[in-house]
Amino acid sequence: MPARPQYELMSSKDKNMVMFVCFSSAVMFFDFLIYLYMADIVSTTFLPDTIDPKFARLQGLGLFAIGYLARPLGGILFGRYGDIKGRKPVLLFSMLATMLSVLAMACLPTYAQWGWVAPALFIALRLIQGMAFGVYVPLAWIFIAEHVPRQYLSLGCSYVTASFYVGVLFSNAFFIWLISSMTPDQLMNNGWRLPFFIAAILSCLPLLTWRLVKESPFFTDLTSRKPDKYTNKPFTLLFKHCRQSIFIGLMLTLIISSITTVIILLLPDLMELRFSVDNDLFSFAHSLGIVFMIFGCIFYGLVSNYQNFGKILIIGSLLLIGQMFAFYYHLQSGGEYILIMYALLGFFAGIIGMVPAIFVLLFPTNIRLTGIAFSYNVMYGIVGGLVPFGLAYATLYISFSPALYIAFIGFIGVIMGLYFYHLPEFKKIDTVI
Repeated sequence: MPARPQYELMSSKDKNMVMFVCFSSAVMFFDFLIYLYMADIVSTTFLPDTIDPKFARLQGLGLFAIGYLARPLGGILFGRYGDIKGRKPVLLFSMLATMLSVLAMACLPTYAQWGWVAPALFIALRLIQGMAFGVYVPLAWIFIAEHVPRQYLSLGCSYVTASFYVGVLFSNAFFIWLISSMTPDQLMNNGWRLPFFIAAILSCLPLLTWRLVKESPFFTDLTSRKPDKYTNKPFTLLFKHCRQSIFIGLMLTLIISSITTVIILLLPDLMELRFSVDNDLFSFAHSLGIVFMIFGCIFYGLVSNYQNFGKILIIGSLLLIGQMFAFYYHLQSGGEYILIMYALLGFFAGIIGMVPAIFVLLFPTNIRLTGIAFSYNVMYGIVGGLVPFGLAYATLYISFSPALYIAFIGFIGVIMGLYFYHLPEFKKIDTVI
């Protein structure tokens, strides 16, 4: 493919592609997180009421964890397909599979109606959704990176990352409204179906403009060369030539997944274990933190590029470590300025907005989706499965455990930054092996 001019401006088609992927990403995150907000109600609906409540709660969390466990499988299987057959068909599959799975969940019979068949069907649908989500996230970054001019690589990927947290923010607002609008009995009857129906409708909207979506120009150029020995063996090439890139990808995913899991998803619950805070105030502070994290993702994407990735990652990681400890010390002293402290924490956590652009440059075009999907989903599955339980247990004994863990993650970010700072040059984005 002829190289695009180094300082080419983003065209209207590029901007439309960014908007399409960002909207789809926000919706996909909302779809995936529904069960997190509805775990107690849905588990009660799909499990017998004779089960001990504590055991039912564990089973409910297990149903949520299934989505994480399915992500590596979907990422690996369909990531390979995306490197062989194209980005566009896999993007379509992931969006269709998500839409149909949440629509089916909304229509499922309850345990009282169908017995154990009901939870079995729910688990199957959750597996399908998790597999689709596992390939969608890395594909969204790649799709944008392979469409926009190179100087917009980091910014474009940061927009996609920020859109994931727009989905989280929308989820928070939606479920606050839902819980305040319905009684517990209404939610238990059929109210729990509403989020799944809305998710299906929102998932359908991007598909209405599908005819405007074009295949990645990088993949089009790759297939025009007819390099069958390259395109048909992504796994062989990945583990033969890119073992170092896989390790770096795992470490970068550890940073992304840990910051998202702890600061965005777990921190409110972890705070309640050791600190007395006003629930309404802290809920607002948490949402404010997500808003500023969205801004932070875009800011770091704007100021970073392939020439200064290392420097920005070092500075951003150190700022995050400092703010995480400042946040906890402030909580310990009373939390009078919790809104400001959470906003700053969210903004500095936006350092993850620049990481996907590094991901994209780690792997050559013909194995890019396979490589990113493998390293991202394997590590995300480990973090998503272990960190929530580990940190909850540790926080019972050491209140600063989340801060210590994020400090450890920030230290890894500094090491990665030093590595990229001394790296002579990144691979060209259109490299093929």
